Amino acid sequence: MSRDKDYFVHETAYVDEPCEIGKGTKIWHFSHIMKDAKIGEKCIFGQNVLVANGVVIGNNVKVQNNVAIYTGTIIEDDVFLGPSCVLTNITNPRSQIVRHSLYEKTVIRRGVTVGANATIVCGIDLGRYCFIAAGAVVARNVPDYALMQGVPARQVGWMSRHGIRLPEPDSEGVMICAESGYRYKEVEPGVVRCLDLDEEAPLPPDEAIGKISYDEFKKNK
Repeated sequence: MSRDKDYFVHETAYVDEPCEIGKGTKIWHFSHIMKDAKIGEKCIFGQNVLVANGVVIGNNVKVQNNVAIYTGTIIEDDVFLGPSCVLTNITNPRSQIVRHSLYEKTVIRRGVTVGANATIVCGIDLGRYCFIAAGAVVARNVPDYALMQGVPARQVGWMSRHGIRLPEPDSEGVMICAESGYRYKEVEPGVVRCLDLDEEAPLPPDEAIGKISYDEFKKNK
């Protein structure tokens, strides 16, 4: 087990060498980081998390309890993986057939939220800041900012970068986030962009702290 001063590993967790783990990352009870994994800074891995060989994870990624991240997965910055969500790496697994050389790539782009118990079928791309609802089963690429629900998952709306469902567009096609006031627009069919902040830019510090519960937003709809 590694005990680097720049990151924290709980005494019950295992970190196989070699691997890369960024400054400020925390790895909690009974988790296992396998060799050749690359993990960025300020990540949090809850209880009983597996990060398999060769997985690449960016900065500020939060992984809740009981999540396995398998070989072939790429996770960009600021992603949230909810408790017991499921990631896969072979579409047609058979115990009798060895497909170690055929792992399929799944890319989870910056700012994505995957809800508790959701399943992400491998070989797809989850677009920036999309929001996968709890229990959803996603088997196709997802656009940036899309809100996905159901089995199989379908798009039911758009979510802001702050995780607030965007309202119907106004006469100019603009949708305003009720929490941040940031403006969003469908600049072409199926493509939403924030008009006030580049998708790759970090949130200003005063916009990175939640102040109102989601229930309050629902009451005010």
